[in-house]
Amino acid sequence: MSVRPPTSAAETPPEADQPTVERLKANIGRLSTATLQQLDLSLPWYRGLRPDERSALGMVAQKGISSFVNWYQRPASPAWVLSDVFGTAPTELTRSISLQKALQLIRVVVQVVEDRVPELAGSEVQSKLREAVLRYSREVAFAAADVYARAAETRGAWDTRLEALVVDAILRGESSDALRSRIAAVGWTSTAPVTVMVGGSPAEANATFVNELRRATGRLAEDTLVGIQGERLILVLGGLEDKAFSYTRLSELFGPGPVVYGPPAPSLVEAGPSAQAAFAGLTAARAWPAAPRPVAADDLWPERVMSGDATARTALVESIYTPLLGASNGLAETLSAYLSLGHSLEATARELFVHANTVRYRLRRVCDVTGWDPMLPREAFVLQTALVVGRLAPAGKAAAEKPATRL
Repeated sequence: MSVRPPTSAAETPPEADQPTVERLKANIGRLSTATLQQLDLSLPWYRGLRPDERSALGMVAQKGISSFVNWYQRPASPAWVLSDVFGTAPTELTRSISLQKALQLIRVVVQVVEDRVPELAGSEVQSKLREAVLRYSREVAFAAADVYARAAETRGAWDTRLEALVVDAILRGESSDALRSRIAAVGWTSTAPVTVMVGGSPAEANATFVNELRRATGRLAEDTLVGIQGERLILVLGGLEDKAFSYTRLSELFGPGPVVYGPPAPSLVEAGPSAQAAFAGLTAARAWPAAPRPVAADDLWPERVMSGDATARTALVESIYTPLLGASNGLAETLSAYLSLGHSLEATARELFVHANTVRYRLRRVCDVTGWDPMLPREAFVLQTALVVGRLAPAGKAAAEKPATRL
């Protein structure tokens, strides 16, 4: 730690007289004792500190007085530089008290020394000693501010690295005690469901952009983690309110290209599958040029299957194919015929020997059972992919061979 030394004669304290220096040296112990007593008397927060914290701060105060004596004796010497004051204390100091409280402590130390100037110097040099005390206190205050600024920069850099580690662990699907401790360290407090959004990062993904991103997400989510991995931007969002609006608003902060959000996860530790689905969707999104921005990873099931995503294949079987087979009224057979006959109600009715209204009813039932509407082209494509995947799946093969019930 270093603080700028005096740069001009106007800023250099006057030459110290030897009698005053001797008195200062002889009274270092008394001044230190008086300072500690005054700290305990005038600063309630000081009295509430733990013994080790009080000891660390008391040491800073005592070193400050001792360093002032050395500086007063040799004002042009670099020995007065305030590394002597703080020593190994900066870390402990910034953890124990705020900068405001540190300045209060400095004010008390200066006041104690200034009040005892008549005891420490003759009348002819008292004004000079007071001026030296004030100049020295100014430099101590600058030094304290520098200590806190450096500590804040170090914490900020460490927090950024720790956040990147947490995001990377989530993307890899880790779920360990180490991940939980890291999550606690980054200050994540939300207990609401978690969503992961991924997309391209802007060309200027600098600190200013990240700060703006945090401000935007702070208005929309309870907690946020930000990760930038090359050309990709990752947002881990906890407790989103008004999801439709939030997704649209946040997508504007991404760079060009698709933006995909994964399904909600119960907690941050369990957000791995949501992140993996979002990244799989981002890879497959180019196969659907008309996809909305942002788009849900689940809306990209067909494209994800074709790109080799086993998770999407399983989801299609479990969410669509298996429920269709388990439903009554031959829903799977009706859907298959409807899709293969060009989405024609009349042709499907003739193929199945039923009335067209019966086909309509069954297609509405397909929508009720699966959540996907075969009357809409995009959703019909999802349903058709589910039929194909389900027929190829070992678990669905036997069920597919059962004759469907015709009405």
